[in-house]
Amino acid sequence: MLDKNGIAKCIARELKDGYYVNLGIGIPTLVANYIPEGINVTLQSENGLLGMGPFPYEGEEDPDLINAGKQTITTLPGSAVFDSALSFGMIRAGKVDLTILGAMEVSENGDIANWKIPGKMVKGMGGAMDLVASAKNIIVAMQHVNKAGESKLLPKCTLPLTGVGCVKKIVTELCVMEVLPEGGFKLLERAPGVSVEEIKKATLGKLIIEGDIPEMVLS
Repeated sequence: MLDKNGIAKCIARELKDGYYVNLGIGIPTLVANYIPEGINVTLQSENGLLGMGPFPYEGEEDPDLINAGKQTITTLPGSAVFDSALSFGMIRAGKVDLTILGAMEVSENGDIANWKIPGKMVKGMGGAMDLVASAKNIIVAMQHVNKAGESKLLPKCTLPLTGVGCVKKIVTELCVMEVLPEGGFKLLERAPGVSVEEIKKATLGKLIIEGDIPEMVLS
């Protein structure tokens, strides 16, 4: 199975030269550490940053430079800092090519729930609603099952929705899946050492398996 860094490394393969990319809170922020050589992408954070670099080394943190998850970050030459109104204007105008988000649940038709668990105190949805409504492409980085071992890939989300029919691809510790336009999780790749049967048992939503499923190769 993949650990969190393995999931981020797998997603980094989706980056294309020239992309503007928003990294959500949690596992997605780790993607900044695995941008492939020769690929020039611009990382955006909704709190008002453009041109983020990888995480700083211990002792080199600048407390004035943080991402939306309040983690200290680095900036690259040519980066820009601005207010959140301008940042959300960029998001809502469709200037972000790819958004990578965490999720608590994803349904087989691409609905995502990632902001609230009923009964728990939250400050608000944050930027997630704008991101799922405006991004050209959305990839979810998440754990396949919850702490109780229950699937988080479902026929229908049980938690309050963040967005409807917006998720295109999902990467978990077990596999990579595509959400088909007609509904269903199409299995694309298996994590090293993971069998198709294990993925079947961990997925409650409609799982589509066509032919032999290759094991992913991460350099």
